[in-house]
Amino acid sequence: MRRVLSSAAALAVGLVFAVAAQGAGTGPPVTVVEGGTVPGTAKHLRVVGFDPLLARGMNAAPAVLDDAGYVYVGNRTDGGEGHPNPGILVVDTSDPSDPEVVNEIGPPFAGNPGETTRELRIWQDEKILVVLTFTCSSVIHDCEGSVTPNFRFFDLSDPASPEFMFNFVPRQANGSIRTPHEFFLWVDPDDSSRAYIWASTPTGSRNPAQASMLVWDVSAVASGVNPTLIAQGTWVNQYEPGGFDGRLALHSIDVSADGRTTTLAHQRGHTLALDTSEVVDSPPPAGTVIDLNDDLLTSPLDRPKWGTADDDCVSECAESHSAEQVPGRDLIVNTDEIYGTFTLPFHGCPWGWVHVIDTSDPSAPEIVSEYRTTKNVCPADDPLTQQFTSYASHNPTVTKNLVLLTWHSAGLQVINIVRANRPRQAGWFSPEPLPEVATEDPALNGGPNKVTMWSYPIVDDGLIYAVDLRNGLYILRYRGPFSGQIGKADFLEGNSNQGDLPEIDSTG
Repeated sequence: MRRVLSSAAALAVGLVFAVAAQGAGTGPPVTVVEGGTVPGTAKHLRVVGFDPLLARGMNAAPAVLDDAGYVYVGNRTDGGEGHPNPGILVVDTSDPSDPEVVNEIGPPFAGNPGETTRELRIWQDEKILVVLTFTCSSVIHDCEGSVTPNFRFFDLSDPASPEFMFNFVPRQANGSIRTPHEFFLWVDPDDSSRAYIWASTPTGSRNPAQASMLVWDVSAVASGVNPTLIAQGTWVNQYEPGGFDGRLALHSIDVSADGRTTTLAHQRGHTLALDTSEVVDSPPPAGTVIDLNDDLLTSPLDRPKWGTADDDCVSECAESHSAEQVPGRDLIVNTDEIYGTFTLPFHGCPWGWVHVIDTSDPSAPEIVSEYRTTKNVCPADDPLTQQFTSYASHNPTVTKNLVLLTWHSAGLQVINIVRANRPRQAGWFSPEPLPEVATEDPALNGGPNKVTMWSYPIVDDGLIYAVDLRNGLYILRYRGPFSGQIGKADFLEGNSNQGDLPEIDSTG
């Protein structure tokens, strides 16, 4: 099933805003674009295939099985009343022009009341699907009840019919159960049988024993052996006291291809770099856990700062969501995610956008540019948009010169960062919304714009796989500047180092 975009509208938007505006003042240069903010428009991105995912709404992260023609899509909401098909959908994409849902992983392994299957990854060499489940919110996810957080592992030997292997309850070193929010799957570039999971476990606690991040060795899960905790750390207590609205939690992490550097997106606490070379170079003896508390490369006191995050937020709130390292370059692409005022009174316009950060000196990172859409410039839109929409940046997948970035109601953005101090819009895609879906997102789809592009785009055999939280799975082809970095890629995703990332990183 395909949806045709309004090429006339796309052309008009592209003509008006192809040249980025530069911000005034003494801060870093600012690029402002409109492309992507109008549903049903696109530039340099063409729809190859589309599936509405049963028009269920509330779709979560996708995972693509490389070279196999299958995609797995989790669910942001639960198996409560009125939520049809709440499990993990199995999509046959062997013909990318005609993807089709062919199966669903349901209870007791997915789609249970109170539980979201929010995060999915695949260990490609072992054909193992990793699913993070935890309690979803009754307020912003329309969920009921509570569950124990789990990592669930599935055998994809038969990709159309995943076979459940076992559950794993995440705990920190003192045995306390912790709830991960996002996780990164790292596979040793020199030994594909060694794999680790890095997980953010958000906390505002200044207790140095209450971990913000946990790292497990998952190398033996194919044999049914539970992951082994090998490292943990927290850095909240190293920030200056007071302020921050209590929002210093670690939201997301990114790990370099070699595993030696980890970047930390700390919501109000901006972005830090962490030395994790000991984790990959000197794994600890059995029964011991590496303490990463003192291994920061960036002191919180010397972090790059933006917005009004050093005190209670007034305007332009910093809400650092993702801090993606650019392979082969000393750069971080940082996204800020801000919902509408339905979630927090100080949210809403101007939402959140991209900061490009120079990390050539990781002890003193420097913001070199910003990239915004016109929706990040207030005054705000109508009250429904201000309350129940988000024009904030979200998850990036990065090549040497391009950023593929889901931007909620501003669609999928492609950003040209060949000049770090002057990012340019290289393309965009904003789908035509479905007429209706079974479950509307309570926090993100109450405004007039029914587009919510979400989670890390994935490149497989030169095609881009992206999920709209509301509208479904899109398979896209990019034909803009530096298209070879996408079109020639075998596999690339922002939340693992598998596929082309190690080679891009090593060649610079």
